[in-house]
Amino acid sequence: LGGDAKPMKFVFHGGSGSSVEDIQYAIEAGVIKMNIDTDTQWAYWDGIRKYEAEHHDYLQGQIGNPDGADIPNKKYYDPRMALRSGEEAMRDRLIQSAKDLKCVDVL
Repeated sequence: LGGDAKPMKFVFHGGSGSSVEDIQYAIEAGVIKMNIDTDTQWAYWDGIRKYEAEHHDYLQGQIGNPDGADIPNKKYYDPRMALRSGEEAMRDRLIQSAKDLKCVDVL
């Protein structure tokens, strides 16, 4: 391939859960693509899980929580709130992956 120092292009299948050191070693060895689907799925779920844990006592019914027996919980059980937590966690994981893969500010 025209004198390319690394003529082979590799895909890192199963990269989720790999250490940053292993990821960066793989890049140095010629990996040009890494699958991170499992990591992003877990990050999304973990964001939802953490939301539920943080607001558990407000998610047990429509009315009534530690702040009072007649206080509504609508702002907590609105599914968009938990999903937003998942989206934010996935965003953060994607940012970390971009850093780990050394692809921030390269274009």
